[in-house]
Amino acid sequence: MQVHHGLASIPSIQRPVVTSGTFDGVHLGHVTILDRLKEIAKACDGETVVLSFWPHPRFVLQGDACELKLLSTLQEKIQLLKAYGIDHLVILPFTKEFSKKTSQEFIQEVIVDGLHTHKLVIGYDHRFGRNREGGFDYLKANQDLFPFAIEEIPRHDVDNVGISSTKIRKALEEGQVEQATKYLGRPYSLSGTVVKGKQLGRTIGFPTANIQPEISEKLVPAIGVYAIQALIGKKPYGGMLNIGMRPTVDNEKHISIEAHLFDCREKLYDEEITVAFIGRIRNEQKFPSLEALIEQLHNDKVEALKILVRSTE
Repeated sequence: MQVHHGLASIPSIQRPVVTSGTFDGVHLGHVTILDRLKEIAKACDGETVVLSFWPHPRFVLQGDACELKLLSTLQEKIQLLKAYGIDHLVILPFTKEFSKKTSQEFIQEVIVDGLHTHKLVIGYDHRFGRNREGGFDYLKANQDLFPFAIEEIPRHDVDNVGISSTKIRKALEEGQVEQATKYLGRPYSLSGTVVKGKQLGRTIGFPTANIQPEISEKLVPAIGVYAIQALIGKKPYGGMLNIGMRPTVDNEKHISIEAHLFDCREKLYDEEITVAFIGRIRNEQKFPSLEALIEQLHNDKVEALKILVRSTE
């Protein structure tokens, strides 16, 4: 897949079949559109093009008031679309100036002049242009003005999938990582850097990797204990992960993300790590003693191993 940042770097594309959207999470609802995109491109001997935006438009339009948390970073989005076999990803910088473009200006400057679109494929509820004024109804009413064909993904096709980024965020915010896996078609993952913590875990036999997320806008699932699969470089590890305040040992005021990786003896400071959430084990809780916490951690490990085994069956 070729990645183009802006319109100036785009080479000649053979009969571009284009769709547009934020594609946060690249979930199974998006796949309905991507599959149709590939089907059309194959039939007309064209190339698939996904037009997306960075940063997410809501960050620009809402500013500091925006509470949105992302399901995927830009790099994750790139890798996911590449895995789905898209030919071109065009990333446009979303700015306040860009947001003021009318639907007609957006179509003419981006879809026509920028991409030389052969066919545009959009979801039934997709909107574009200033104040989200444009959509399929606008395109249909003005199709004689545009040198490209138009196809709408029907409402029943999208609704039958029943998946949205909002539903996935809600599931993760409630700790329902198994439900998020069903919506995404894969386990939800979080990437970051291993930073130095208070090193209390190693004193009780459960050393942890303290994870600093790649970007602060990335959604962190609900407080609790999870079974995970971790990847450091190309090396995979099973493990368990705690998101929370660590109430038994120091009752921190901010949320920490700590992963205990099974059978890992390496020093991980400053390493890049990706964790995939496989299943939820329990809520975070405060124990009456350090001994009680250690006993629970042994139980958590047993449960984590069961969840990891089930996930491969």
